[in-house]
Amino acid sequence: MLAPAFFLRPFEENDAPQIEALHELAFGPGRFARTAFRLREGVEPDPDLSLVAMFGDRFGGSVTMTPMRIGDDSALLLGPLAVHPDFGKRGAGRGLVRATLEAARLAGHRLVLLVGDEPYYGPLGFRRVDPARVWLPGPVDTRRVLLAELEPGAFETANGLAKNWHWG
Repeated sequence: MLAPAFFLRPFEENDAPQIEALHELAFGPGRFARTAFRLREGVEPDPDLSLVAMFGDRFGGSVTMTPMRIGDDSALLLGPLAVHPDFGKRGAGRGLVRATLEAARLAGHRLVLLVGDEPYYGPLGFRRVDPARVWLPGPVDTRRVLLAELEPGAFETANGLAKNWHWG
């Protein structure tokens, strides 16, 4: 029997408990200490760019985009991206990333930052950032700091501290 295909839909408020449970399963309690979490702290994800993956009527994964800044420029922070292990290796993660990047591009956003694995995110349009140009406010493996350019040339202006939207 074939596994059910997934479909993507916008985030709904009643998805929050399932997303939190998935993040606990995927990332554990240590997720709150990560630098990427600090960039999201106190800032609501953009509901128009936050998506879930459904496998039939079962919740299977999610992605969010949170407004942030790189130096004085606005940007988005992708993540967390998580897919439930029951639905792994079926393309939902990549589908979520592609769909949220396209929605962000259509909404006029220029840059998306994430902390992740280049072999996974590189084919989706992300590239490693020179740590002398963009740095994060805490410990991070600089080889995992990646940017996607949603507007040609936007990468050239990315310079400075990646910071939470509330930090100014």
